[in-house]
Amino acid sequence: MSPRSVLSTDHEDPQASSDSACPSHVAIVSDGSARWANARGLSISGGHEAAADTVLARIGDAIDLGIDELTLYAFSTENWARPEREVSELLEMLARRIAADAPWLHELGVRIRFIGRRDRAGRQLNEQMRAAEALTTENRGLKVYVAFDYGGRDEIVQAALRFQGGGEQEFARLLHAPEMRDPDLVIRTSGEQRLSNFLLWQTAYSELVFRAELWPDFDRVALEECLEEYGRRRRRFGGRELAVRV
Repeated sequence: MSPRSVLSTDHEDPQASSDSACPSHVAIVSDGSARWANARGLSISGGHEAAADTVLARIGDAIDLGIDELTLYAFSTENWARPEREVSELLEMLARRIAADAPWLHELGVRIRFIGRRDRAGRQLNEQMRAAEALTTENRGLKVYVAFDYGGRDEIVQAALRFQGGGEQEFARLLHAPEMRDPDLVIRTSGEQRLSNFLLWQTAYSELVFRAELWPDFDRVALEECLEEYGRRRRRFGGRELAVRV
């Protein structure tokens, strides 16, 4: 399925949007693709392909809904423990989909950046990640961060090894993407309720929303419901919301 067909079939009403306050940065733990595939008698690689289609569709929705930054958890440092064949097929699929989809995302004005380790990705995937970043580097639309071979603890440890002193701001400049805003909202699909080593530094005050859908079933309506839930939250960042007397 092409990126354009994914977007067109999933956007029956392109003008529809939530009336709630929109978070600037949404981060997503896109979990459940293997379970989705197993339930349909498909291979795990088929689930990963469906997951990639969903990623493209939700990027289109994020643009429509006015989100500025979107971070997606594609592959964690712990995912190397999965069966070797599954990992190999996933890396091949990622390289192929980045090559195929980056030009379309470039047309939309998306800026792509990959965060995490690259020394274990292999030549083909590394080449496609670098090419996608170079192609979209001047774009000023939605910023999409893809966390590949990423672990929050590893990111903090690597920053600590280079830290020469100072405060939080100086330390944050040593993280993978120092220009990244802290996520306002973190969404996790598949019914699991944990961060799984995702953006541990950046999510200190993020709002968390957990959804039951497996990632390939996470559609625009589900995303809008998450934004509506975010709009009902009151973010105090450790302070206190005081009643105003009239």
